[in-house]
Amino acid sequence: MNQTILSAADVARLLEERSSEARAETAEKVGSYFRQGELGPKERELAEEIFRVMVHDAEVRVRKALAQTLAESPDLPGDVARTLAEDVEEVALPVIELSDVLSDKDLIRIIETKGEAHQVAVARRPRVSAPVSDRLADTGSERVVSTLVANEGAEIADETFEKVVEQYKDSPKVQEGLVRRSALPLVVAERLVSMVSENLRTQLVTRHQLSDTMATDLVMQTRERATVSLLNPDIKAPDVIELVDQLHRNKRLTPTLIVRALCMGDLTFFEAALAKRAGIPIPNAFSLIHDKGRLGLKRLCEKAGMPESLFKMVVIGVAIGEELTETGGDDRERFRQVMIERVVTQMDEELDADNLDYLIGKLGRKKAA
Repeated sequence: MNQTILSAADVARLLEERSSEARAETAEKVGSYFRQGELGPKERELAEEIFRVMVHDAEVRVRKALAQTLAESPDLPGDVARTLAEDVEEVALPVIELSDVLSDKDLIRIIETKGEAHQVAVARRPRVSAPVSDRLADTGSERVVSTLVANEGAEIADETFEKVVEQYKDSPKVQEGLVRRSALPLVVAERLVSMVSENLRTQLVTRHQLSDTMATDLVMQTRERATVSLLNPDIKAPDVIELVDQLHRNKRLTPTLIVRALCMGDLTFFEAALAKRAGIPIPNAFSLIHDKGRLGLKRLCEKAGMPESLFKMVVIGVAIGEELTETGGDDRERFRQVMIERVVTQMDEELDADNLDYLIGKLGRKKAA
């Protein structure tokens, strides 16, 4: 061991030097060797005792130098890490944000006892556990919560997501962070679609002088298309059912949305949605939908309040779904292409993919017979 790494002179200088600059330099030197693992057992023990003295140094610059040097050290003693993390912002933030030594219990204590800057540092950590995320969501700080949801390393429980969406429904910063996440619970994503759509409707009316009816129609079509885009073959049935329940509860489970989903090949959503609107169990709806004579499907659509103008398109969609199921696979793009071809031939409509959406909207506006 090179004795110049941590010499008696270093220790004496630390304990006796009146200059904060000199003490800060010593803190950096000792901390650097400690972090790099270049100290023997006795020297390490001595260094730790030095740290315990330095965390109480009267000069912020000394404590700051120590914190910056040791923030990423995996061997930093827990008591030293906690003391630094509860210090003033200049000292605490690097340790809070970067130290793996801090436990969830430590982080939650910081959230509950410190201010916004400390809380933001917790939200920025490379990994944030679900319990810590939940406590951050309860801080009432838009800055903290927007930082949290923008952090892909933050594990956020479904219940926490739902709480955030409800509490920050008027916050563009939080909404932007949520929208940019790589994955969201299906029901949360749908809530965001609805919230963004409502904001768009307000802007269309107030800024672009569209009539309320026209703006509502445009926004509903946009919202429904966005909602359908959330559905993919990898989504599990319970999540689809939860989404259907939420849509129905908020009066967004419209006939046109149901048909749009069917036209995209999502039979699971279609079956659950008709069952919900008709007030019957899903297995019963499944049997009625796939009744070969189509009488069961017709009666179910009537009970579910589906416009008669949409029934032919429903029959076409169900038939395609059954055919493709028999041949295997869940090819949504193929389903949509076949759907367009059948509508053209069986309904005498000239249309492409975009016009199919328009046709659904037009037929959906017709009054049921």
